[in-house]
Amino acid sequence: MRKVIPILAALALFASPPARWAQAAALDPAAPEEEGMSSERLARIGQVFNAEIAAGRIPGAVIMIARGGHLVYREAFGMADKAHGRIMTPETIFRLYSMTKPLVSVAAMTLVEEGKLQLTDPVAKYLPEFSVLQVSVPATNGLGQRAYTLVAATRGPTIQDLLRHTAGLAYGEITTNPLVRDAYIKSRLSKPDFDYNVTDLAPDDFVHALAAAPLAYQPGTVWEYSLAVDLLGRVVEKISGQRLADFVAKRLFRPLGMVDSGFSVPAEKQDRIAEPLPTDPATGAPNRLIDVRSPPAEDSAGAGGVGTAMDYLRFAEMLEEGGRLDEHVILSPTTVALMTADQLGPTIRLSISPGEMLLGVPGYSFGLGFMVRMTPGLAGVPGSVGEFMWAGYAGTFFWVDPAEQLAVVMMIQAPGPSRAWYRREIKDLVYQAIVE
Repeated sequence: MRKVIPILAALALFASPPARWAQAAALDPAAPEEEGMSSERLARIGQVFNAEIAAGRIPGAVIMIARGGHLVYREAFGMADKAHGRIMTPETIFRLYSMTKPLVSVAAMTLVEEGKLQLTDPVAKYLPEFSVLQVSVPATNGLGQRAYTLVAATRGPTIQDLLRHTAGLAYGEITTNPLVRDAYIKSRLSKPDFDYNVTDLAPDDFVHALAAAPLAYQPGTVWEYSLAVDLLGRVVEKISGQRLADFVAKRLFRPLGMVDSGFSVPAEKQDRIAEPLPTDPATGAPNRLIDVRSPPAEDSAGAGGVGTAMDYLRFAEMLEEGGRLDEHVILSPTTVALMTADQLGPTIRLSISPGEMLLGVPGYSFGLGFMVRMTPGLAGVPGSVGEFMWAGYAGTFFWVDPAEQLAVVMMIQAPGPSRAWYRREIKDLVYQAIVE
């Protein structure tokens, strides 16, 4: 059983933060060599990321590594807010974007374990708006040109479809289906000038808009990254009778000591929020991220979360230990095994493979809330069969490798196209530091 300690009391291996953060829970620290990692090789992480910061490509980063249940690496680099001169610290709070999805997926599975929800349940059981749906399908018109037409859905999406992104839903920022994209833009499910932001839509308005838009595929036939987990959040609210932020806090944040996690940042912590550079160094495009300084109209289950690296590392370590951390049991090991198994199989077509989308490499499938590695080879990054992970639009990334008893969190606020490079780079740097 891992021991919870206050960050303030962490050993000299890790610098102590100010007393106002003393309630944050940490993992028991250990020297890297005690857990089969090399301190000298781990130092390469700082060399690489400090060079990126000096070159002006990212403002800063926080990286934490746990192995064997112990915290072996905890470092902050660069600036949390370069424009205002705020230095990055381990207690900096980040916008998680799509790293909110694993949190909500786990919270939803607690309802499955309580018999209040089944993976095979149709979404329409809880949200009747999804009882009658149409699908936008490609066709050829009389001139031989590609066109799109609407047909009835052969079945409704299920809870399993939401968790594994096979519901036929899409992101307007990604989809190539013009009828779906236009419907999302018209209803403000997608905003051409503000990527991945539905936090301004009231929950009922979000549900009505999404149900009225055509599906991009027949449910259960194609993997496409989508607003599915946002819709799962609305299902959770219907079943629990609670706002999503309150439900996730009760099921995850409070038991795991994730004291800085939520769907907005209170006033007394707002001087700890990480900010991106004003423009992306690679493209020159302006960086625009969700305002997390006041509670949103809707708690976005797919992109609205905030938290620190340590908060998320505790969540990741809970999963690495099979659903429990310290005295708190969040999920059964059998549920964690189900969530981190391949849920796509040979019959579900991939619009793009999860690994190619997240890391730019093949070799991965998708479970219930996580991308899952299927083979020791093929992928152009190190890792183990059965490792699982996900990342966020603003630059955050985490993975858990049960075979290596490894959990890693990288927090950056750099939403440009270079974020896949940083995900691959941190995987290379962490695995090369494993020496036994």
